[in-house]
Amino acid sequence: MDLLLTAFFDYGLFLAKTLTLLLGIAALIVLILRIRQGGDRGEQLEVTDLNQRYRELTDALKEFSLPKKAYKTYVKAERKRDKERDKAEESARKRLFVIEFNGDIRASEVAALRVLVTALLLEAGEGDEVLVRLDNAGGMVSEHGLAASQLARLRAKGIPLTVAVDKVAASGGYLMACVADRIIAAPFAVLGSIGVLAELPNFHRLLNRYGVDFELHTAGEYKRTLTLFGENTDEGRQKLREQLEETHRLFKSFVAEYRPALDLERVATGEYWHGQRAVELGLVDAIQTSDDYLLAASSEKDLLKLKYRAHKKPIERLLSSIQAMLERAFATWRG
Repeated sequence: MDLLLTAFFDYGLFLAKTLTLLLGIAALIVLILRIRQGGDRGEQLEVTDLNQRYRELTDALKEFSLPKKAYKTYVKAERKRDKERDKAEESARKRLFVIEFNGDIRASEVAALRVLVTALLLEAGEGDEVLVRLDNAGGMVSEHGLAASQLARLRAKGIPLTVAVDKVAASGGYLMACVADRIIAAPFAVLGSIGVLAELPNFHRLLNRYGVDFELHTAGEYKRTLTLFGENTDEGRQKLREQLEETHRLFKSFVAEYRPALDLERVATGEYWHGQRAVELGLVDAIQTSDDYLLAASSEKDLLKLKYRAHKKPIERLLSSIQAMLERAFATWRG
């Protein structure tokens, strides 16, 4: 057993050295690229005209598939329609603003979401609406709670909000989705997981074996309930369970506020369901992909995709990429 533990520690040390070396090389490459690029672009709001993008896709297919004469006729007709659109009054067509939120454990895109929501509150007018394409498997409570609160700002101002779930909106992801006036989901999207968990390893017995003492000093009876290295107690475990139950109650209360028709006793069990079953349970309003929703709206509204970029230092981008990679690997390992 001691031989196995020694081998385990040696392997861990080897991995640590290798990771340190790779991080150093990657940081150096990023710094060199940054120096070559030069300048600081700072903050940037990107707006993409999705209507124009759809037209370009259609044009490319038409040019490839139609005979030359038929394609020329099509181009002339399109130009005529473009002129008619230009002559039409601006107020004749409303806007559909599109935001993509790809979640991670820390809901790190919430910073950009805050800026986008503020911009929309300043700009959106009567008849405009917002579509959030949400892909989020949940994570830390406070971060996802803040993300949900940002979406709630839109609803509080009466701006119609639709959330489209093509892959997953579970746990903290569903906490965000439930704020919407309407939720649509792809047939095999995963939704629900209205529950709370906490897990951590404990190395106390391993440290004892090697004669390593660990001291933890706190002020406040429940400043620390469970620890990684100290000896955990039944009292601490019970307190943690109480805290989890309280967070779960808050979670359910938040969901009930925005989707009062839900049978929370049925759906707030930590389980998840796929699209059609989620509709039957009331977690989702309709089966529809975000792509079909946008195509249907494109004939009546101007589709504007918004993306906010904030400048990050090279080392921050590197560390964020590494952390995101590790979080994805961890989520995959957990299933």
